[in-house]
Amino acid sequence: MLAKVFSFGLLGIEAYPIEIEVDVSSGLPAVTLVGLANTAIKESRERVKSAIKNSGFKWPAERITISLAPSDIKKEGTGFDLAIALGVLSATEQLDKERLKDYFILGELSLDGALRPIHGILPISMAIVKNKIRNFIIPIQNAKEAAIVSGICVWPLKTLREVVEFLHNPDILKPFKLDMESMLKENSHYYVDFSEVKGQYFAKRALEVAVSGGHNIAMIGPPGSGKTMLAKRIHTIMPDLTIEEALEITKIHSIAGTLPFKEGIVATRPFRSPHHTTSDVALVGGGSIPQPGEISLAHQGVLFLDELPQFSRNCLEALRQPLEDGSIRVCRVNRSFTFPASFMFVCAMNPCPCGYFTDSRKACRCNTTKIANYMGKISGPLLDRIDIHIELPAVKYNELTDTKDAEPSIVIKARVEKARLIQRKRFSVEGGFACGGKSRLIFYNAQMDSRLIKKYCNLNGEAKKLLKMAITELGLSARAYDKILKISRTIVDLAGSEVILAEHISEAIQYRSLDKNF
Repeated sequence: MLAKVFSFGLLGIEAYPIEIEVDVSSGLPAVTLVGLANTAIKESRERVKSAIKNSGFKWPAERITISLAPSDIKKEGTGFDLAIALGVLSATEQLDKERLKDYFILGELSLDGALRPIHGILPISMAIVKNKIRNFIIPIQNAKEAAIVSGICVWPLKTLREVVEFLHNPDILKPFKLDMESMLKENSHYYVDFSEVKGQYFAKRALEVAVSGGHNIAMIGPPGSGKTMLAKRIHTIMPDLTIEEALEITKIHSIAGTLPFKEGIVATRPFRSPHHTTSDVALVGGGSIPQPGEISLAHQGVLFLDELPQFSRNCLEALRQPLEDGSIRVCRVNRSFTFPASFMFVCAMNPCPCGYFTDSRKACRCNTTKIANYMGKISGPLLDRIDIHIELPAVKYNELTDTKDAEPSIVIKARVEKARLIQRKRFSVEGGFACGGKSRLIFYNAQMDSRLIKKYCNLNGEAKKLLKMAITELGLSARAYDKILKISRTIVDLAGSEVILAEHISEAIQYRSLDKNF
């Protein structure tokens, strides 16, 4: 007898429907699974068999053929266990097959018949809402994540036995519902704060400017100067996530398996800090069926690379496209996948191999050749995408012992939000800019091209003189000229004024230390 069950698979960060056909016919007992299934799906035969027996049902001593359609797409994961088990029960008349036609079914089975959570539920829920069938049976641990999407009926259950009982009598349960806005507020809290950072007032100001204008930033300083501590608190001064941003981020983390099942949603800006031994594939994403990498997991948040020169050349060069386009395209033989990767890039490094080149208290052991080689590991095109680079001195004793609390993140964030509101209003009349063959909307000062710089970066007489002096006497490049104007525009937005003054240019020049010193 033939039975059909509907489920979903994942390709990249998108979901597509799968029809699972189960045929039980006379012949020697065997299970044949077709449809380009990977090893995890093939192993489901043993899990399904044990789960059916241990749930009190009968396993047929006949020939079982299981087909996953469409057959030309490679499938992976353990989420088809429950659907296959129900297909077997339906094909052996232990379950009415008519009761399966109105449900999409996903879930991993343990040997005793209990349902285990799976990854990628949110993108599947978002795909189901566009389908005629709106009922979704899943493990109870995935309930919150699935119910984020309105317009579908989520039925979270615990065991295979419960699923069969529910299908025979759907009135025993009500669909799972939740309020996404209250859920977002409940989980939107951070465990770190800028008030915990002693001293480094110049660096804090630079980070405030960087976040306000969407500028990437590099911090250079000796060991122990607080580079990592500052970086870990950057996302606490970024504006709160909108519902659309939270859904976009949660979708990526759901597929990657980094989403906490208890929370069901990513309610805070991501902060990703991969180790310097990370491969370029782990950074940008990949695999036989590509999965999101670290740069996509940092989408709408912060990607922090500590000890930047220690990363491999391939990793650093792989950052150039996503920093420019806000997305990453991973190509394979059969198809290509595009993952979102719009993040604030933050990096930290020592000024030299020993780390004490700029430290006034410790002598540097490196010669000029070693320092040049160390800094030379970072290519010009990558540095070109970093607007702000600052030097951090070692923290002084009186700053460490100061008992006064520093300015908290919530106060800094309020100023950042005001500056970003000014920028959104300013660029709302602009159509966007060409990037990677398509148009991208402009939200921040860092995204301005030469046309917009000319239009919005108006300098008074004194500011023009100071900028001319900086370009000629400090030997700054044309690239640095544009960066200084963008940073100045952000500083002016934070001040709530219009015209760029000499003091704003002066501050912006201080944020280009690599142009001056290295």
